[in-house]
Amino acid sequence: MELNKLTLTEAIKGLREKQFTSVDLTNACFEQIEKFDGEVKSYITLNKEEALAQAEEADRKIASGDELPPLLGIPVAVKDLFCTKGLRSTGASKILENYVPPFDATAVKKIREQGGVILGKVNLDEFAMGGSTENSGFFPTKNPWDLDRVPGGSSGGSAAALAADMCLYSLGTDTGGSIRQPASFCGVSGLKVTYGRVSRYGVMAMTSSLDTIGHFGKNVEDVALILSCIAGKDPLDSTTPDEPVDDYLKEINKDIKGLKIGLPKEYFIEGMDESVRDLILAAAKKFEEMGAEIVDISLPHTDLAIAAYYVICPSEVSSNMARYDGMRYGLSNRDDKTLEEIYNSSRESGFGAEVKRRIMIGTYALSSGYYDAYYKQAMKVRTLVREDFDKAFESVDMILTPTAPTPAFKLGENISDPLKMYLGDVFTIPASLAGICGLSIPVGLDNGLPVGAQLLGKRFDEKTILRAGHQYQQVTDFHKAKPDLK
Repeated sequence: MELNKLTLTEAIKGLREKQFTSVDLTNACFEQIEKFDGEVKSYITLNKEEALAQAEEADRKIASGDELPPLLGIPVAVKDLFCTKGLRSTGASKILENYVPPFDATAVKKIREQGGVILGKVNLDEFAMGGSTENSGFFPTKNPWDLDRVPGGSSGGSAAALAADMCLYSLGTDTGGSIRQPASFCGVSGLKVTYGRVSRYGVMAMTSSLDTIGHFGKNVEDVALILSCIAGKDPLDSTTPDEPVDDYLKEINKDIKGLKIGLPKEYFIEGMDESVRDLILAAAKKFEEMGAEIVDISLPHTDLAIAAYYVICPSEVSSNMARYDGMRYGLSNRDDKTLEEIYNSSRESGFGAEVKRRIMIGTYALSSGYYDAYYKQAMKVRTLVREDFDKAFESVDMILTPTAPTPAFKLGENISDPLKMYLGDVFTIPASLAGICGLSIPVGLDNGLPVGAQLLGKRFDEKTILRAGHQYQQVTDFHKAKPDLK
């Protein structure tokens, strides 16, 4: 039995039945990392000594026979945007290359409290700014399905590590598609939660009004289980409302007969890969065969969403990046004489090109004389996009779209063309602007590369998209396909 290839639910069952130990499971993941991460390059920092100690403690608790939390003894990879107490947390940026936080992000704290095993921190586009994980301050991550291609971004390290079976599940963040798009490119299941469903406390902010905390699993059942463990109100994060956390594992076992699924015409556009279109329509047909009703809908302001996002996002980036000033933490070039020189020098050597680009765009958009022309107009468009979804959800329970217009593109293909890279988020950004939830699931292969479908749900209605995704995976095997790593 290759333990690292187990799903989360299979691993939990095996641990409880004492078929193997958490130490066995953890060592299997580290062996896989040693074999393949030299090429895939998903991990920035490994946590082997502490992880094995956590696994040993988990085994002691399992042996005691007490009531055991679900994530006890299960190895997880954590996106390096999350603060982890005593473990280097870089944001994939040179400016935080040696930063070790004195506290855990709330999501990490919940996993630790359950007895989870933290394997290490995985790569991303610097401070989550990018869609390919080529913008990391350290190195690009590669797609396990084809090492010449990107894994997506910004949570590319999280998706690649899971697709390569170098962990049992992984944490990520999604601002404009940073979980859903890598999930599609790497052939795993990935959830963007409703804004506020999971606490953002202790996660390095990029765009505070859009950032959400989510995760990747080998199937939707795993995704549902993880959400039940990390969701909920957090007194340390005022954006987490007092909304009840559903029993997702119970909900996903309900059938989808009578479920109304919307197909928006604006998401089947010119320039989209024909094979992707065919696979999404085939998924819609499968849902119909399962008893759902497919309804044609319109989301008329979809074409304005990218422009609005790339004003709002850089504007908030320019504010959030101000904290990295070379004075309080992180890289500091103290050889300079004045405060302004320290600021400039530290940021010049610490930030990468994409971070600088977004700071400049955002600062311009917020500057005197331009705020009304750009930022204010973008916020008006955001309201229109949100209203589009609200109106659509009056007639449907869920919306089905492609996750990305193409499968994974080649490394270096779009890196010198930021606009082309931004346009790749055309299907994921609108849901982010509306603050709704979205799930990407594998629906087939296009020339040997995974393709994902996006299931979009009402705010705080993760149970419906998880139910639909899980039921789809009961009658298909696309989520079981694995890259051929050698």
